[in-house]
Amino acid sequence: CLNRIIENELFKQDWRSRRTIQIFQYVLLKWAFALIIGLGTGLVGIFNNIAVENISGFKLLMTTKLMLEHKYYKAFAALAGCNLALAAAAAALCAYIAPAAAGSGIPEVKAYLNGVDAHSILAPSTLFVKVNGIGSIFGSILCVSAGFVVGKEGPMVHTGACIASLIGQGGSRKYHLTWRWLRYFKNDRDRRDLITCGAAAGVASAFRAPVGGVLFALEEAASWWRSALLWRTFFTTAVVAIVLRAFIQLCSTGTCGLFGEGGLIMYDVSAAKVAYSVPDILAVILLGVIGGIFGSLYNYLVDKVLRTYSIINDCPNTDLSGNYKSFQCPPNHYNDLASLFLNTNDDAIRNLLSTSTTKEFHISSLFIFFIAIYCLGVITYGIAIPSGLFIPVILAGAGYGRLIGRLFDPITKLDVGLFALLGAASFLGGTMRMTVSLCVILLELTNDLLLLPLVMLVLLISKTVGDMFNHGVYDQIVKLKGLPYMEAHAEPYMKHLVARDVVSGPLITFSGVEKVGNILHALKTTGHNGFPVIDEPPFADAPELCGLVLRSHLLVLLKGKIFSRDRVLSGDEVVHRISKFDFAKAGSGKGVKLEDLDIKDEEMDMYVDLHPITNTSPYTVVETMSLAKAAVLFRQLGLRHMCVVPKSQG
Repeated sequence: CLNRIIENELFKQDWRSRRTIQIFQYVLLKWAFALIIGLGTGLVGIFNNIAVENISGFKLLMTTKLMLEHKYYKAFAALAGCNLALAAAAAALCAYIAPAAAGSGIPEVKAYLNGVDAHSILAPSTLFVKVNGIGSIFGSILCVSAGFVVGKEGPMVHTGACIASLIGQGGSRKYHLTWRWLRYFKNDRDRRDLITCGAAAGVASAFRAPVGGVLFALEEAASWWRSALLWRTFFTTAVVAIVLRAFIQLCSTGTCGLFGEGGLIMYDVSAAKVAYSVPDILAVILLGVIGGIFGSLYNYLVDKVLRTYSIINDCPNTDLSGNYKSFQCPPNHYNDLASLFLNTNDDAIRNLLSTSTTKEFHISSLFIFFIAIYCLGVITYGIAIPSGLFIPVILAGAGYGRLIGRLFDPITKLDVGLFALLGAASFLGGTMRMTVSLCVILLELTNDLLLLPLVMLVLLISKTVGDMFNHGVYDQIVKLKGLPYMEAHAEPYMKHLVARDVVSGPLITFSGVEKVGNILHALKTTGHNGFPVIDEPPFADAPELCGLVLRSHLLVLLKGKIFSRDRVLSGDEVVHRISKFDFAKAGSGKGVKLEDLDIKDEEMDMYVDLHPITNTSPYTVVETMSLAKAAVLFRQLGLRHMCVVPKSQG
């Protein structure tokens, strides 16, 4: 079971033996780990933002200085050389150190929380490459600083999940960190809870949106949710918000570098007057419809580009509110297009969302910028660098929205900066297909509650229009990567089938006391992760389902070699000789493997008692249950295995 603990005899005995202080310690550690995840993700977010701002700032400062000296070729060479070096470093880290760090990371985290533990997606090497180019952390810094049309929210979500996974390993035998209180977290449920907190913390760190982070985890990332998890996720994002706020105060004094003060995203448009009439509503509706169409087209093009990359790659896998650039203009003049292109992505978005600046950006400049960002965003996503989708989509949407605002300026009262925000919302709704979390994230980013009704309207319209053409971008990427994903709803054809119709055979079962050779043969010839355990009580007409045993538990039991020559119960010996923690879930890519076993020929005919590691209360359904009902039950309960039994046993 993915979000539950396997209740076999070893687990029950362990819980019975725990004292009150140990249970209190377990609960306290859950909150302590949430605190650590929040602190770690917040610090990584600060480091990421400050590094990007300073690297980009010095790069653009050097370019501008050369241009002021009329050394245009040197300026171009300097800018191109810096970008090439940063891009090559980020790509090399992904290609040679952690290939799993390439891309957004959100589809992988989403698939993991749905039950797919893909290789290395949450490994420590992935974490380091994702952040700054040595991993998730450093790769993100390098590729964003290189000027790619990518964001850092995807890598930040992946980073938060990696930090949570690292903490949730429950200790390490390799480094002799195997304290008893850490071992309690070596199970699927606790680990996925921590990773959910990490994903929420990543969004909170990327956008300074703690509530939006919680809703993102609830709406998009997590497949199963509990009220207790809501509290811990909210606590984690609150810690992130406190860390970010503390460093904002620190950086305002100039201690974060020459460009460090602007490194934290905030697009405050609350000063704009929000008053709208019927023509404004009609314009907003049109904005949402077109945004939904462009968003679905964006998803379609991203899918095609990613499929192309998978073929060619070795591994498929001057206003006060603006930051305008003069770019060789006369004094007191500026180049509007350079103010968008020759800037960091965050500053470009600030310029587009700036209010009371109706004519600061020419219509032709907005059109060129929109087309360029739209195409570059499609082409860039999928190359071997850590890359997020939020910022490119917001950039393209804000450019599109401001362009529509300029066109409708004679008949509308809405500020063009607000049109840019609504355009960003329409693109986000058309690509991501989220509503509540996106709405809250945008409100936390812009600090404008008065625009809430229009943002809600645009998101609903763009999502509805986009759903008419294809799925959300993350769902498409999950499918393209070949990661199994179980939807929350049943497909229509399932209503015409029953559970019996999809049961595959031949059925492989074990007896409560089974021969070692039979178990080893089943493990070698199948890839099943769970096997029914069948017992035949005396005078019974048919065998009875005793429970379910996991493949990983069988491997540990065989490695322990608690065998007997006679077919007798030896459960007590198993309980005393093997600790419950030996059967706990191992970290990513770890655990006992089939090739680790050293079973001699004379041991093949010996017997092993499976009762201590058998979950005697597996979820079962009768064979006549509707497949649609069984599928929904499977998804909602977060199951990995479901036993289908004959109706006579029901």
